[in-house]
Amino acid sequence: MNHEPPFASARHPAPVLFARARLVDPASGVEQQGGLLIVDGVIRDLGPALTPAAAPDDARIVDCGGDVLAPGLIDMRAFIGEPGAEHRETIRSATLAAAAGGVTTIVASPATNPPIDDPAVVDFLLRRARDRGLVRVLPSAALTQDRAGREIAEIGLLQRAGAVAFGDGARTIASAQVMRRALTYARDFDALVLAHLGDPELGAEGVMNEGEFASRLGLPGVPREAETIPLDRDLRLVALTGARYHATIVTCAPSLEALRAAKAQGLPVTAGTSINHLTLNENDIGDYRTFLKLSPPLRGEEDRRALVAALAEGLIDVVSSDHDPQDVETKRLPFAECADGAIGLETMLSAGLRLVAAGDVTLPRLLAAMSSRPAEILGLPQGRLARGAPADLIRFDPHEPWIVDPAKLASRCKNTPFDEARMEGRVKLTMVAGRVVHEA
Repeated sequence: MNHEPPFASARHPAPVLFARARLVDPASGVEQQGGLLIVDGVIRDLGPALTPAAAPDDARIVDCGGDVLAPGLIDMRAFIGEPGAEHRETIRSATLAAAAGGVTTIVASPATNPPIDDPAVVDFLLRRARDRGLVRVLPSAALTQDRAGREIAEIGLLQRAGAVAFGDGARTIASAQVMRRALTYARDFDALVLAHLGDPELGAEGVMNEGEFASRLGLPGVPREAETIPLDRDLRLVALTGARYHATIVTCAPSLEALRAAKAQGLPVTAGTSINHLTLNENDIGDYRTFLKLSPPLRGEEDRRALVAALAEGLIDVVSSDHDPQDVETKRLPFAECADGAIGLETMLSAGLRLVAAGDVTLPRLLAAMSSRPAEILGLPQGRLARGAPADLIRFDPHEPWIVDPAKLASRCKNTPFDEARMEGRVKLTMVAGRVVHEA
């Protein structure tokens, strides 16, 4: 299936040579100073010896002045409103935000209306993305019909239509038998299962992390066991079925212990977390800040530190934005009543660079979790700086300061948890298939 942006079939632009760049290839871990040449939408050459003198006569020369040049980010968990929730986000607004944040590929959530549980809806999303999107949009499809957790969706037909992975969005399949059948069915098609971890009963009444801080705020909590119990169950079912399984967002230390054991057994298991859970904790909720009400909830600082350490060692494979736009009517409510979710496409990289600046994670490791590792899990050719690779690239200055102004963000909704936060690291240029889709 060809998931190309709308302009990919048009004539390729003139060659581009990036000079004096800090080339960071997270796939190989190689970091070097040099140049990179793009011809016909792919990387033709790169390295220290590549200078403007080697460029074709018609090439555009971009002097990076020491800025980082890296593969574009691949966001494995993001909500796009089309079809059915265009008041929250559209493909156009989501891909504008993605381009500004350095995200060149979005894996779209199946939680649309109607849900992505029919090949016709997959086809609709792909066509709409080709017509209106600026970056690549890859649909994930529902694992069960209507995301209801009862009847398994037609995984084979959906995959043939263009779905790259299968999950029920922010819903956990309650029945172990249904989950077993879904994993078995997915295995037969070598399909990737995306799992949201939240026991529908154990954490049903909770609105934030269970603990002392929730008690002081007078709010019901979600225990960590609401995540670890379905994860433990799923990992046992993966051992039984052999299906490829990705835990989309893990948030606590006990989940990491279970993942470590599963990987030690050689199970086909990967895991992600959101940039929010890596850089924020429950205390940031402060005086009932509704933009920080998330699902799963923000955990304590001890769990956040455990996640950062797991990212640094590679136990956490993927970092996603968990982009979930919510409008004013659903967020400007008392904390216990407001909708879960925060936008994140435009701030994911800058927030992650906080971990690099603190010395907790290296830049290549952060970029690997945001680009090369998602590409590997999804079977995509992007996510690397190598000859012949697609020219999905970003140029950014990791030290450029800026302040998050929600009014200036491209997303249709403005529910950012980083409202007025001071950031470092701004994307200056985003390129998809050799064409510039954002340039500051």
